[in-house]
Amino acid sequence: MSIFRKTLFFSLIGLTLLGSSLAAVNVNTASFDDLQTISGIGPATAQRIVDERRKGPFKSLDDLQARVKGIGESRVRKMAAAGLTVGPGIGRAAP
Repeated sequence: MSIFRKTLFFSLIGLTLLGSSLAAVNVNTASFDDLQTISGIGPATAQRIVDERRKGPFKSLDDLQARVKGIGESRVRKMAAAGLTVGPGIGRAAP
């Protein structure tokens, strides 16, 4: 493979990965696994979000913070910066 083709190939892969990392994840529709793609959300937090969401959708990130134990102001800001939204975004509906 020529150097040009290698450079183009790896550039396209990099752009694809960058684009997927910047995609919004909707807290109201994201699956357990999709939630964990957000920096700051591990399995325990994802499960708490899914459990709380069963009681009703989150109205805002402030609502998420108020309803989910362990999510404080600075953490919700970091998660929002990492792509967590309450509006339109990616994510399969969780059971």
